Amino acid sequence: MSDAGEFIDLSLQRESSWRRADGLASRLEMEPGGKGLRFYGTSMGAVRGTVRDAGRRYPGLSHDEITALSSELWGSKQGTAPVFERRQAVVVLLQANVNLLTNSDLTRLEGFIREAQVRDLVDPLAVDVVGPLVGGLDVLARVRADSVLDRWMREPDAWLRRAALLSPLQALRAGAGDWNRFVRHANAVLGEPQGPFDADADGAVVRDAVSRVLAEMAKRRPELPFTSAGE
Repeated sequence: MSDAGEFIDLSLQRESSWRRADGLASRLEMEPGGKGLRFYGTSMGAVRGTVRDAGRRYPGLSHDEITALSSELWGSKQGTAPVFERRQAVVVLLQANVNLLTNSDLTRLEGFIREAQVRDLVDPLAVDVVGPLVGGLDVLARVRADSVLDRWMREPDAWLRRAALLSPLQALRAGAGDWNRFVRHANAVLGEPQGPFDADADGAVVRDAVSRVLAEMAKRRPELPFTSAGE
């Protein structure tokens, strides 16, 4: 493990709490990705503080160093199960360095989202990393990135589709963003047939993302029109 990775991992462990770990395990075991995780029980505040301290201890990390560190922390350590708080640290690390990320990093983020399969990881990756990354690209790179998100919307993987739907939320909150594009994606979801509840968990994951964006925009930007394809 790299020096920065070791520092973050040990710092997270020092802030651990078995009670919090048990609570997280109980809450997240209901989601597909939660069953295969270990938990330190580190608070979100301590995760953010750890990443902030790592930034001070190892300043000026390059794009390649940031992305390598993110993959290192995301994965398993010595054959053990991946750790939830290490993955939270990845999200915070990428949030703090999103200005360094490029179009090609969507491939790495896609892998993280496919593996995560829990809202606590997928949602901040989508809203605070994927969205700002795409929004900061130049015109040509943005076209390519949009084509990637369009592909995510056609994927059978519900978590990729959820991420594509949530990715414009930060920009929409700020009064920007491509609302018409979100509406098209949302209608593609709402127009799908719904199966029996127990067999339609994937569909619920995706429709929940639509509901989240619509609920926030109804409060923040009620002037935005939304008409479902079925109306």
